[in-house]
Amino acid sequence: MTDQIVDFRRASFVTSAPDITHLPEDVGMEIAFAGRSNAGKSSALNTLTDHKGLAHTSKTPGRTQLINVFRLDDERRLIDLPGYGFAKVPLEMKLQWQEKLAQYLEERQCLRGLVVMMDVRHPLKDLDSNMIAWGVAAEMPVLVLLTKADKLKQAEKNKVLRKVKENLSELGGEITIQLFSSLKGTGREPALRVLNGWFQRHSDIEAGLSE
Repeated sequence: MTDQIVDFRRASFVTSAPDITHLPEDVGMEIAFAGRSNAGKSSALNTLTDHKGLAHTSKTPGRTQLINVFRLDDERRLIDLPGYGFAKVPLEMKLQWQEKLAQYLEERQCLRGLVVMMDVRHPLKDLDSNMIAWGVAAEMPVLVLLTKADKLKQAEKNKVLRKVKENLSELGGEITIQLFSSLKGTGREPALRVLNGWFQRHSDIEAGLSE
């Protein structure tokens, strides 16, 4: 059983916001989930929270066009950011999504960690690398989930894992990289330990500041 300060199974949908002005008040702690369209973001959120239908999943890439907010408790939230990088949408829409992402990442003060999801079969596309590099530059912890790990044989996915770790080691910063499968539940417990560690760290910091 994972040592938790937060029960992720208590997650509940709050709102879908077109931009950060429609998000809940910028207080408490948020962990954001980002990834290319069809990287399995919604499925991963459902697996982590043990809710089959918490985040809407679709076989049509690019469905998540809004910033979706999920409440864990009074102080903590999970944020599902718009998917990026899908080519079959109008350029204007793609630019709007990128603007929402940038605005949230740069202006949201309660953001405490970034989860970047990449399909294990197609890792480290330019936008993925840029997202991870942004997290490192912002001195923010980053968890990289190599999703759909059930699609590859053990030797193949281990090879991808080693390669991604090697490539990202050059960035420095606090980056955790692991295999993940929503279908099989692979990687759920290790990911929850990382996310709870982030929440615990900032809870301790805030407790120290209030003393």
